[in-house]
Amino acid sequence: MKTVKISELAKTIRSKNAGTDKITFDIIFREARTYEHVKKAQVLSKAHVATILNIPVEQVSDFVEYDPAYAIKFSILRKKPSGSAGDGDIFGAQQYAPFLDIEVPALNG
Repeated sequence: MKTVKISELAKTIRSKNAGTDKITFDIIFREARTYEHVKKAQVLSKAHVATILNIPVEQVSDFVEYDPAYAIKFSILRKKPSGSAGDGDIFGAQQYAPFLDIEVPALNG
């Protein structure tokens, strides 16, 4: 089966702060067809997010497939509050990279 990276299908893949104790992620698609294809492929779930980030599933606080925006959104609890000693990414903006290479079955036609 031929696959494609989710980064080739998504319009936007990003992460950012969601308060001092969470980082939120958005994977947004341009059109409904691609978004629905990725949802149906079930390559992202709360459990998949935990595995990709090597964190306990309980640390994934939210997971939403938001149909009106063709977006998959999820949040994780930070190990340390934003800006505290030892925090390596104050803005949470560099945490999305592990999601770029998720393999999705190729769209037909």
